[in-house]
Amino acid sequence: MELKTKITKLHYDKKAKGLFLDLLEFLSIFYGFASKVRNTMYDKGILKAVKINAKVISVGNITTGGVGKTPVVAKLAQYYSNKDKHVAIITRGYGGKLSNKKVNLISDGVNIYYDAQDAGDEAYWHSVNNPQCCVLTCKDRVKAAKYAVDKLGCEIIILDDGFQHRHIHRDIDIVLIDSQLCLGNEKLLPAGPLREGREAFDRIDRLVIVNKGGDENRAEKYARIMGKKLNCPTVVCNTTPNYVYNIVSGEKLASGEPITAICAIGQPEQFFKFLEPNYEVVKKIAFDDHYLYAKEDVDKIKGTIVTTEKDAVKLKAFNRKDIYAMKLKVDLDVKKLLGEDEKH
Repeated sequence: MELKTKITKLHYDKKAKGLFLDLLEFLSIFYGFASKVRNTMYDKGILKAVKINAKVISVGNITTGGVGKTPVVAKLAQYYSNKDKHVAIITRGYGGKLSNKKVNLISDGVNIYYDAQDAGDEAYWHSVNNPQCCVLTCKDRVKAAKYAVDKLGCEIIILDDGFQHRHIHRDIDIVLIDSQLCLGNEKLLPAGPLREGREAFDRIDRLVIVNKGGDENRAEKYARIMGKKLNCPTVVCNTTPNYVYNIVSGEKLASGEPITAICAIGQPEQFFKFLEPNYEVVKKIAFDDHYLYAKEDVDKIKGTIVTTEKDAVKLKAFNRKDIYAMKLKVDLDVKKLLGEDEKH
């Protein structure tokens, strides 16, 4: 078992014990101290957040990746675009070849300038699925946001994975939590999945409980509990499989077909579970999150491949006609999330 996989497994096992976990917990002390000092400096105004001349909405996690930020970001972008707002989505550009030390304009809302290999899977996916929005990548979210406002005239800035990027002021902080994985063992990195200590919960303006094909009643109950505990508006986002389609022809894949399931996402097991009721999953292959596929990775796989839409944007470059992607159905009340349903 790879070290990363072993650590991730520990993150979601509350009964785990042993010397390795003890070592990780020791390291968590230093991580937690550094995180708390940084947050305190922002809370006290010693470090200043930069205000941008636009509405800034952050969509992020309190835990490590794989919760489901990308479709929520897309829903928000579509909502504001439908209100004739000029929207920019800013992401770091994980997995792409472009340097994220500078601002990279992936799409200006008309043209897409880079492919998935250069831009990274999330940035390219947003460019294709939100064609009316600008998409930019940069490690420095302030620099990217200023570019979007000054050069592109954007009125709404949506930060994909922005909760820990406190250098940029945001008007709304939206945080996602998985309804089944919850907060894992509730320990800080590297012993657990928490990116920050409990002090970070006070910054959450809106909470989204992401239910990936699980018990909707359980998700609603967890949303009520967490909303009351954190004293913030909370909604449930239900994500379920819709259909599987060929990434070249668009043809749907019939149920019962034997397939090889591959992905490079934060929580691969959930993707595999989505496929198992309808297909004969002969083999499962999980690469590291945002992995940049090489041609030999897919050449050695025989038969039908099914992957995620984020992975599909990278695999499409290999021109195989037997690669399919799973389309997800995302049910999220954006007006309720933003509190705009209360204004009428």
